[in-house]
Amino acid sequence: MVRRRLAERRSDAVTTFLDDIFTHAATRPDAPAIVTPDTVMCYEDFAARTDRLARALVARGVGPEQVCAVMVDRGPEAVIAMAAVLRAGGAFLTLNAELPDQRLAAMVRTAQASFLVTTPSRAGQLDFPIDGPTVFVDAPDVPAALPPLSPRSLAYVSHTSGSSGPPNAVLLEHRGVTNYLRVIVDDYELGPDTVVLQLAPFGYDASIRDTFAPLVAGGQVVLVPRSTLLRPGEFVAAVRKWGVNTILSATPTFLTSLRQSELPDLRLTVSSGESLRPFLIAGGRDGVRGRMINQYGPTETTMTSTRFDVPPVPDTTVDLIGTPIDGVSVRLLDDDLHTVPDGGIGEVWIGGCGVARGYSGRPALTAARFVPDPHGAPGTRMYRTGDLARRLPDGDLVYLGRIDRQIKVRGYRIDPAEIEGALLAHPAVTAAQVTAGTDAGGRVFLIAYVAVASAEVTDSALRAHLAMTLPHHMIPRRFTRIDSVPTTVSGKTDRRAITVDGP
Repeated sequence: MVRRRLAERRSDAVTTFLDDIFTHAATRPDAPAIVTPDTVMCYEDFAARTDRLARALVARGVGPEQVCAVMVDRGPEAVIAMAAVLRAGGAFLTLNAELPDQRLAAMVRTAQASFLVTTPSRAGQLDFPIDGPTVFVDAPDVPAALPPLSPRSLAYVSHTSGSSGPPNAVLLEHRGVTNYLRVIVDDYELGPDTVVLQLAPFGYDASIRDTFAPLVAGGQVVLVPRSTLLRPGEFVAAVRKWGVNTILSATPTFLTSLRQSELPDLRLTVSSGESLRPFLIAGGRDGVRGRMINQYGPTETTMTSTRFDVPPVPDTTVDLIGTPIDGVSVRLLDDDLHTVPDGGIGEVWIGGCGVARGYSGRPALTAARFVPDPHGAPGTRMYRTGDLARRLPDGDLVYLGRIDRQIKVRGYRIDPAEIEGALLAHPAVTAAQVTAGTDAGGRVFLIAYVAVASAEVTDSALRAHLAMTLPHHMIPRRFTRIDSVPTTVSGKTDRRAITVDGP
């Protein structure tokens, strides 16, 4: 039954996941869709407000391939804004208000956003490089025809760190996100009785899964203040209060923080963003009494490419990421793009409908990371992840780490070069090197090795300097003073000479 529903929806290539949500609005109009501490919005009201804003956007010039930056505080209006941009034919770039202004401006610039969707209270605080009009979420209704949506139309833009420092804007299409949301609704058995607590901050692609998967299923998404989510006691209270039975975007670090709390039984807990193995080694699976799934996949391939059902008694000797989701192919290749034999170690290359177009405004980087797929149909491409893995005889993939320097901390993919560049912008810093350490609990954290011209520059001063341009998760936990960055004979940075002496 589940697979038949999926196949039936795939056969209609012109529909998107929004059509699934609007079907619920037509068949179950009074069913609750979005729940907050202050209000409950039903599907009918959500659809009506979404289309009202979509018509206003069309009237102001929004259409296919145009990017709309969305800066709306956490709540139903933020969900409406994202959905309305899509209904108008555009693509959304959701911005997290907690990020520094300079970083938000860089994200707007690299995404080439030409419209802004916000609220009157936010509008006066924003100074973004956007030439087009600003449209308020509560804009009055106007007559306008909504365009049909193509599966190959741009749906959203999401950022990930780049090797040269600035954030890279990843361009993702409707076909990828629609396939992904429909697959997890079926695979994870989400339905009208599903109640999801939205965890991921708006502005990160995991928030799309958190927000729209329960609505595609006809269930409820619960939105509470971020401060509630960050305190274990308040988080547990929120789960109980709103009858939450599903978590779709919990990092292992977050799950670890809940181990001392009496978490109510959940039907489904989905982990992603970083290695689950330290959590499992510490016995964390014992505290997750329902179904547990470990997801893997980069932003460039629409959030998730593989998933693994974690058994009640897991194998903690390996980091299992499972098998590809429907519509996705995962190949382990050598340096010559030849498939490695089962059991051999290869780089993870991902193909299928979830592969992004590439990076906005970065054709050379796009050409290097998104290449023609010699194993796929003509015209298809695959994405080079930079991850290593091996395949077990049963088909499950074992994750083995990164080839390059990128680090995952609390679910965020971080390029140390961006932090090093920010440190070197401080007038007293003459050299900088950022690496990762692991504490006694298996959690990854950042360490900055810095050469500073003046002993009066404190760690607090360096943190304050970084906070002007970087988000909190990119601020190193520890600063270690060095005379200079060690180098190899060839003059390259000798990262092996930089050691970690514990947490």
